[in-house]
Amino acid sequence: MQRFLTARWIFAFVTILFFIFWLISVYWSSEPDLFNVRAEAQSHAQQNGEKVVTGYTTTHTLIKVIEQLMDKPGGYLSNDVIPPSVMMDNMPSWEFGVLEMSRDLALAMRKDFSRSQSQSKENPQLIKAQPAVNMNHLRWWLPSAESMYTDALQELYLYRTDLADRSQGEAQFYSRADNLRDWLKQVEKRLGSMSQKLSASVGQETLNTDLAGDPDAQSSTPVPSQSYEKTSWWKTDDNFYEARGASWALIHFLKAVEVDFADVLEKKNATVSLRQIIRELEYTQQTIWSPMVLNGSGLGMLANHSLVMANYISRANAALIELSELLNQG
Repeated sequence: MQRFLTARWIFAFVTILFFIFWLISVYWSSEPDLFNVRAEAQSHAQQNGEKVVTGYTTTHTLIKVIEQLMDKPGGYLSNDVIPPSVMMDNMPSWEFGVLEMSRDLALAMRKDFSRSQSQSKENPQLIKAQPAVNMNHLRWWLPSAESMYTDALQELYLYRTDLADRSQGEAQFYSRADNLRDWLKQVEKRLGSMSQKLSASVGQETLNTDLAGDPDAQSSTPVPSQSYEKTSWWKTDDNFYEARGASWALIHFLKAVEVDFADVLEKKNATVSLRQIIRELEYTQQTIWSPMVLNGSGLGMLANHSLVMANYISRANAALIELSELLNQG
């Protein structure tokens, strides 16, 4: 009888503990809302007596996005090794998508936006910030991912302050069409890869077009003329939330670009094209009413959330390619 009572108490304790973990997981899975990049940059500048110069909004937006990773409910979860976060995968996938876009922008700021030409010196703050953002997102031992991202924020703070100091600051941000186009080309590749991974949720046979258009092109190893790709059932929701997080970050970065590259976009008559890309990406942030990411067949009875997400991202990517070509024109 005593063993029976003990077992009941253990079962009740485990059940209650599991329920508490589930509630915490639901709360920690709350994604940050979109914020107004222009208003946030202007508010911070006013509070600190700084001027919103060219590049200030983009720099502040990158800072704000990284801060959201650290300060959202539950904090940064990707490298946690204890319950309940170790059992979560949707939010860590979302965080990774945000990180990927942040890393691309940090690299563009270091090698393009902050430099006048290929022979110019790199900014010392961005030299430190960009590698720190690239720390392995799963690393939990010293130095942990959070500590390195915090170090990156400290360097970005210095760059932002130096950028706003017109009298003594040496930091620069060059809003040129070629700089913007180089970053957009990297974003194109990122979105194209995400679209392919999402589309593979239903399984598809693809022809090898790696060497198309160049009769003399060669690859290091032979590849089959066609292949069958299908995302594992376990990875479907991970790919979905990674794309959702990347889109969330990219929306903010493109809105910041609209501010700092306003003259360039207006001269190319490309502002409306940029806004259309942002609008397409905003569809990816709609509320998910299903309790889980469904993986129905393409035209089956059940929805396929991955295909819907792939549609939005593909449309945004197509518009992004057109914008890049528009910026390349004289």
